[in-house]
Amino acid sequence: MQITALEWILTIVVILGLFVFDFFAHVRTPHDPTFKESGTWSAIYIGLALVFGGFVAWKWGSTFAGEYYAGFVTEKALSVDNLFIFVIIMSSFAVPRIYQQKVLLIGIVLALVMRGVFIAVGAAAISAFSWVFYLFGLFLVYTAVKLLRESGHEVEQEGKRDSRIVALAKRVLPTTDEYDGDKLLTWIDGRRVITPLLLALLAIGFADLLFALDSIPAIYGLTEQPYLVFTANAFALMGLRQLYFLIGGLLDRLVYLSYGLSAILAFIGVKLVLHALHENTLPFVNDGRHVKIPEISTPVSLSVIIGILLIATVASLIKTRGAARSVESRVAD
Repeated sequence: MQITALEWILTIVVILGLFVFDFFAHVRTPHDPTFKESGTWSAIYIGLALVFGGFVAWKWGSTFAGEYYAGFVTEKALSVDNLFIFVIIMSSFAVPRIYQQKVLLIGIVLALVMRGVFIAVGAAAISAFSWVFYLFGLFLVYTAVKLLRESGHEVEQEGKRDSRIVALAKRVLPTTDEYDGDKLLTWIDGRRVITPLLLALLAIGFADLLFALDSIPAIYGLTEQPYLVFTANAFALMGLRQLYFLIGGLLDRLVYLSYGLSAILAFIGVKLVLHALHENTLPFVNDGRHVKIPEISTPVSLSVIIGILLIATVASLIKTRGAARSVESRVAD
């Protein structure tokens, strides 16, 4: 897959243009977005992502389109899990709802920039060292186990992390506990200080950095094309702000989402290890020769990922609906 410098530049300009449009059309004036607004724009951005996949199929072929779709679905699923952390951060910093859009959009742009750096580093590492797939695969399996162990304790984990960020910021920077509209900085007694809105943004930025450590190795397990990795990440992050307001109330019902994401990360981790064995050059593994081992195809990967997400979602909704009915029956008694 050959991508020219001009194609890279045009892609980045279009993506940044969409974020600029989002800011001036929806975020510049603070407001609480309606369900209709959030739903409409979520659908538009997902539609754009699907159309771009069609463009990839037309220009570079169905194989690369399949890799893009698999990467997009995986990144979108991981981004939904990110939303739960965003809810915790917004709550812990008591960010007024009308200002949450600004924090989210800036945080998402920062996330895309950080992921761009990780994508470039990952591409360089893969190009220079084929054995890096072993590291990516083992890291994803470790992450899957860690996510499984922390499932149900996200509030405690994020609360501790936010407390450390706030403590560090207040120790080295002048801060205030009072909001000043949607300003990130304000003046108090002739001194410029940081508002809680900027502290919340720092917390989201740090969380985005941690998310990138998981998501970039995961998508490199589905495609080795940096262009597809970048665009899949960009389209997954695009519309995340609207999705936050659209399904914020449903996140508590997705009780098995972490288990599903853990299974997906473990699956991709195993896929990466199999690929590393197939391309093996390490002298202490099979005498430095490639290991003749079957690899997991992109269609199979996409089917497994979608299947796991469907099972986790349906099981979550059944579980929480049953719990809600149980509570209602006890109240009625």
